[in-house]
Parts: sequence; C-alpha cells; structure tokens
Amino acid sequence: MFPATTSTPFNRREWLRVGGLGCLGLSLPSLLQAKSMPSKDAAFGRAKSCIILFLSGGPPQHETFDPKPDAPLEIRGEFKSIPTSVPGVHFSETLPRTAKLMHHLSVIRSMTTGINAHSTSGCFMLTGYAPMSKAESVPPSGNDWPSIAAAVGALKPSQHSPLSSVILPERIENNGNVVWPGQNGGFMGGPWHPQLIKCDPSAERLRIEGMSLVDGMTDLRLSERGSLLRQFDEDFRRTLGNPQIEEAGIMQQRAFDLIHSEASRAALEIEREPAAMRDRYGRGRFGQSVLLARRLIESGTRLVQVNWPREPGDQNEGSPLWDTHQRNGPRVRDVLAPQFDVAYSALIQDLQSRGLLKETLVVVMGEFGRSPTINKNGGRDHWGSVFSVALAGAGIPGGQIIGASDKIGGFPEDRPVTPPNLAATLFHLLGIQPNHEFLDPIQRPRAVTDGGVPLREIVGV
Repeated sequence: MFPATTSTPFNRREWLRVGGLGCLGLSLPSLLQAKSMPSKDAAFGRAKSCIILFLSGGPPQHETFDPKPDAPLEIRGEFKSIPTSVPGVHFSETLPRTAKLMHHLSVIRSMTTGINAHSTSGCFMLTGYAPMSKAESVPPSGNDWPSIAAAVGALKPSQHSPLSSVILPERIENNGNVVWPGQNGGFMGGPWHPQLIKCDPSAERLRIEGMSLVDGMTDLRLSERGSLLRQFDEDFRRTLGNPQIEEAGIMQQRAFDLIHSEASRAALEIEREPAAMRDRYGRGRFGQSVLLARRLIESGTRLVQVNWPREPGDQNEGSPLWDTHQRNGPRVRDVLAPQFDVAYSALIQDLQSRGLLKETLVVVMGEFGRSPTINKNGGRDHWGSVFSVALAGAGIPGGQIIGASDKIGGFPEDRPVTPPNLAATLFHLLGIQPNHEFLDPIQRPRAVTDGGVPLREIVGV
C-alpha cells in the first residue's frame, strides 16, 4: 500500500499566505515511495525514464502513422504513403525521417477514447481514467484523477534529481486560456503536481518562469534567505503541529534543493548543447523542448512530458496547434509534420547513440485523431473513435503494428486499445504495478489504473 497522507492536502492559498513556496515561485512534488510487490516479468520496470511527446490539438492519423492510400481522395487526402524500414508497413509521406525508424517503433493504430472534445478526451489520455464529463472546456477541479505524469513522479520518484516529473514548455489550454483537467496531481493535491517548467528553449537565453534568480540575487543571498525562512517555518510548524504544514516545509526544501542542484541546473542550460545538435532537433520551441527533455532525462529526471506549444497569437485560421479544422494538408505538410519529424527522429537517434534508448520509454500521443472525411474547408474535425499512438525504447519490440483501423480510418477494426490499457502499459514498464493501490487524502485505497491491462504486444505477458 502507498503511504497514507494524514488529512486533506494543505490549501495552496493558505501555504502562500504563511510564506511557503511563494517566496521562490516554485513547487515540487513530494518524493513519495511506492511499495509495489516485486514482479518476475522481464519487462516490469525496464524503463528507467520516460519522455511523453503530447501533440496537442489532435494529430490526423491519415497524415501520420495510418495512411489510407486505397481510400477515395476525400478520405485519404493529398499525401502519398511511403514505405518504412519495416517491409509492408507504410507511413504518410509527411514523416520521411520517422519512417526510417519504424524498426524501433510499436505503433498502435486502434487507440480510442470515444470522446470528441479536446479537454476531456485529453484528460482521459493523460490520466487513464474516464473523465466525469465529456463536455469541452471543462476546467480542472480538486476531484480530477492524477495525471500519469503526477503518479509516476510520486510513486516512482527520481533517486538522482530533485526533479522527478516535469511538464514543459507550457500547460495545455483550449482557446481562451481554458486549462485542461487531468494535468496535475488532482485530488492528491500539490505534493503530487508535476513540476511545470514554463519556458521558451528556443530563445537566445533560456529563462524559466518562477525558477530563475532575479537580477542581483546571488546563490549566497538565496541561501541566506532560505536559512531564515526555514528557521521561521520550523518555529511556525512546531507551534501549530499541523502535519500538512510539515509536508509543505518538505516541499519548500525540495525547491531549494532544485535551485542548488548543479546537475539539474546544468541540464536546464540548453545553451551548453553544440549548435549542430540544437540544429538537429530543429530550432523551434517544440524541437528545443524535446532536446531539453533529453537533457533532463540524462540528468536523472524520471519523466518529462513535452506539450506541443502554442505560438503567440496562434489561431492559424481556426487551426491552432494540431487542431486542423481548416487547410489540414498545407498545415500538416508545411508546419506541423516537419517539426515533429525532425525532433522525434533526432530524439530516437540521439538516445540510441548515448546508450539511453534501451532504458528510456518514448511515447507519442495526442488527445484524439481527426475525422476520416475532409470537410468543406479542407480540414479534418475532432475524432476520438480511432487514432494512433507510437511507442519506442525501453526494450519495446520494434517494427510492429498493434491493432488496426477500418478501411477509412474511422473506427477500430481490430484490437481496440483504451487509455486505461495504455496507462497500464506505461506504469508496468516504469516499475509500477497497474493494480498498485495508494491512499487518497481521506484514506480510501485507489488503484493507479481503471482496470487497465498492459498490452501483451509491448510487455510480452
């Protein structure tokens, strides 16, 4: 069983009021140790780290991993399919570099949520638990299920870095700055929240919101302030005797540890990378975020989730991010697929050359796919019925396709895969039993997956 928390999580506003992490503008998940039963399965815990590339907006399966070359033009779209490095397997021509790496990949072509709303289908994918509502633009609440990133950071914390689980370069939001549910610790509260690193890694000088020292603040001055704050908080906690305030003090110490961790600070200094390597990933925000994820994993971070970033004022004629309601073909061909293809292929090859691919799980997914029929504006609309997910690394069998969509790419035809099963697969590979239980703030046992079973094609059991 997971160690119990003692009461309802300490309210963030109260913590800021009494002076906690607001002094630094930082928050970190507390390091909580899972107590799962050992497994004899060779795949269990084979992934020492994980990188999730979340293609916010919903990438079209037809123009990426599941082309339909024999379908009518209004279904297949304007692009041809191309052979991959595995005979008989084809991708869209928009992914030429990725196609050459198919022998490293397991591609799920039958992923399904059955939800056509960005935020709630996204919540389902990010947590592995069905959301309470299927409506669009549902805001986060204290009843949300913790995200996969939150659970991994809390139940399998890093032994080598104060950063266990990281989200970058920004949160996922609908138009109008409506934040999606399912991106943080949910009902487990602040100690489970992944560390949000809000930044622009493509900038000439990387500055991380809330984590960069202000001008004139030296390490010595920060340490002196930290010492004074700790003395104050120790007296304060002894006076009140509240376990949640004690927990908040631990979080504060983690924040100071991060500031003073040379390895973590060095990992965030992306300017240390040779120019050729930065060029290799692509100089945009997504490419440089993927490179930053590799640096963090290399420094000991357990999980990094890279969200496809918005560009300032990104509406793109009604098609922001991968939400290609209009001009799907040109948008995928000229903007979206090239950035992904360059960064993803660079990541796989870079991890392999560094000896990290065999122990790093790399997951590519979005909240859903796109409609099989191209609409009157040349776009594809929301489609949660079937879409594709790609996995690589951590000893995953390469060169395989899992499941199949029908002849128009509209519905699963074989082996439907749901978010609980995907979540169970990720947890299993990362060394967390899919039926592992933890105690919520009111002492109820909760399972990390909603009855999910790891994919046998991935874990071999």
